Amino acid sequence: MPSEPVTDVIYADLSISMSSFKKNPAEVLRNAGEKPVAVLNHNRPAFYMLTPRLFEAIIEETDDRDLVALARKRLARKDTAVEVDIDEI
Repeated sequence: MPSEPVTDVIYADLSISMSSFKKNPAEVLRNAGEKPVAVLNHNRPAFYMLTPRLFEAIIEETDDRDLVALARKRLARKDTAVEVDIDEI
């Protein structure tokens, strides 16, 4: 099985080493405010720390994109749609 590619891209404006993070994670969270923090292991992202508010916003955005994709897919098949009378439903 192939290994995952190593990435050096960091998707956060803030970052901290794993060892510094371990010393006081609550302080890192307080100092970050609502911004994501990349926690680095050997200068590569090990994980991202997000507040619940930011995580929920990301999930909502993802859900919205999924709904848009579904709507576009269905619109592409509108020629197979069946017309109905709302009063007969």
